[in-house]
Amino acid sequence: MTRPLIAVPARFSATTSALRYAAEVSARALIEAVWRAGGEPAGIHPASGEVAGRLARFDGVLLPGGGDLAPHRYGADGVHDSVYDVDDLQDTFDLEVAWCALDLGMPLLAICRGMQVVNVALGGTLEQDMGGPEREHRHLVHPVPIRPGTLLEQATGAEKAEASCFHHQRVDRLGEGLTVTARAADGTVEGLELPGAKGWFTAVQWHPEDTAHRDPAQQGLFDALVRAARERR
Repeated sequence: MTRPLIAVPARFSATTSALRYAAEVSARALIEAVWRAGGEPAGIHPASGEVAGRLARFDGVLLPGGGDLAPHRYGADGVHDSVYDVDDLQDTFDLEVAWCALDLGMPLLAICRGMQVVNVALGGTLEQDMGGPEREHRHLVHPVPIRPGTLLEQATGAEKAEASCFHHQRVDRLGEGLTVTARAADGTVEGLELPGAKGWFTAVQWHPEDTAHRDPAQQGLFDALVRAARERR
């Protein structure tokens, strides 16, 4: 049986010395988690236009982490000093991927920036910077309770996840139709779902790929994505 083909939007990188030029990259841990799940991960070039047609050849989508969305994308007036790695083409492409995947009913797993992209695509907003050390979620592994009866709980098989976080922004106002499936102790939204979505969809603010190789709950997210992609064929 052939592996389900999982689209992974590539991320622009200015420094890739082994390739001699700037490049488009995907995190190795992310790709390996999809492969362990039985999927065939395929990076796709961040170019706007004809996104729905490009996605149609895939069985599922993984919208990964990355730099910050431009604040004007969610109606913010100013730009916080901490906002980094903004790329207009990347923003346009990722937002189109989110819209199209949900509209087509494609299995979709959104991680970190990916979750924020989906929230903004559905009309939500972000908090540009979470504040001081007591609210920073960088290089932090912390327990996150998971709401019972959610796709997130089904995928992880857990009531609480040990979440590996690296982000300085978080969801502010929820996008239309989204519900919270997990929150950190400080109130940070750590999981989102869309009841009534056409296809399987869940999103997490943390990075499950960081610990998926040794934590079955985290690998379960990738397993669930690939399983949904296989069933959609």
